[in-house]
Amino acid sequence: MTLSRKLAILSDAAKYDASCASSGTERRDARKGGLGSTEGAGICHAYTPDGRCVSLLKILMTNFCIFDCAYCVNRVSSNVERARFTVDEVVTLTLEFYRRNYIEGLFLSSGIIRSPDATMADMVRIARTLRVDHGFKGYIHLKTIPDASPELLDEAGLYADRLSINIELPQDTSIRELAPEKRPETIRQAMGRVHLTREASRDRSHTGKRPASFAPAGQSTQMIVGADRANDAAILSTASRLYTGYGLKRVYYSAFSPIPDASAALPLVKPPLMREHRLYQADWLMRFYGFSVDEIAGVTPGGDLDLAIDPKLAWALANRADFPLDVNRAPREALLRVPGFGTKTVARILSARRHGALRYDDLARMGASMKKARAFVRLPGWTPGALTDSADLRARFAPPPEQLQLI
Repeated sequence: MTLSRKLAILSDAAKYDASCASSGTERRDARKGGLGSTEGAGICHAYTPDGRCVSLLKILMTNFCIFDCAYCVNRVSSNVERARFTVDEVVTLTLEFYRRNYIEGLFLSSGIIRSPDATMADMVRIARTLRVDHGFKGYIHLKTIPDASPELLDEAGLYADRLSINIELPQDTSIRELAPEKRPETIRQAMGRVHLTREASRDRSHTGKRPASFAPAGQSTQMIVGADRANDAAILSTASRLYTGYGLKRVYYSAFSPIPDASAALPLVKPPLMREHRLYQADWLMRFYGFSVDEIAGVTPGGDLDLAIDPKLAWALANRADFPLDVNRAPREALLRVPGFGTKTVARILSARRHGALRYDDLARMGASMKKARAFVRLPGWTPGALTDSADLRARFAPPPEQLQLI
């Protein structure tokens, strides 16, 4: 098989993996020699609105796999065209694509061939060859295999900027049912090892020497949404535990996509992409706005997020007794809960109100979305009056109904 055909197959097979956002690290900088860089040498990261990085060479080392995960198009029982890169082919592709300014780095995942250790050893060898033999300082993200030996995970973190271990599904019962060869305990154990090794790499020895950098851009994971019966509350609860327990940088949510010859245990219809989008918004609220899972998912019956409006607005509508908020007196924690106020807007409000009272027009100039915020704030010269408690307030923000078609 030609290299271009392999590339077509294995780059297409990698599209289902969402966890490839590139967070740069200052420790690897090619301005003093070497090839590529995460900070200098003209590297600029391009992101899609949901945070995915689009400037990495994103491929599978192979789409052969000895596992039979029901939700995976590359499972051993799947009838798909197979291909496999050699170690040297991945190294060559990465270097040549970078020299042509097509990419900023490498995102490498793989099906499992022969054994988890054999597959992981080849992936580590790719990263080591790029770093050591070719002086590559660009971004490297390795999708590690939790069943691989701890020694291989430790070595992977020495060469990769970010490691990721997919939790796959939000509930242990779903993993056991749909991915019988995988064990949730092993996945969490591998995540814990990466977390502890990263923590240890930050501590200096008694002589003051700093240990070798280990996965400086952290670790991430991905959950498939809609492949099992887990509701949004369960998904967000799992994400919250992962952030707290393993210090993850990001949890990615990937809407399940029906695959050929699928198991009868899987749904026939994919979930709406808006559900994935709402989960990202809710994730942001947990990480940067101080919301808990119960606050976000508790405003709708059944534990699923409202697809018509964003989760912060849904919470505000369900807690109207907390509003309208006096913008000139409210603390930061309360301001962050106002629909239409982002973290930067709140920082500007706190800074500006030290010098005088803010008015409605001042908030608009600071970047606040007053179309959302106006019903929930009070300022000199502006009060929402009965708007906050009006029965049709949600309808002002929800998209208009669409006429269904018979054909």
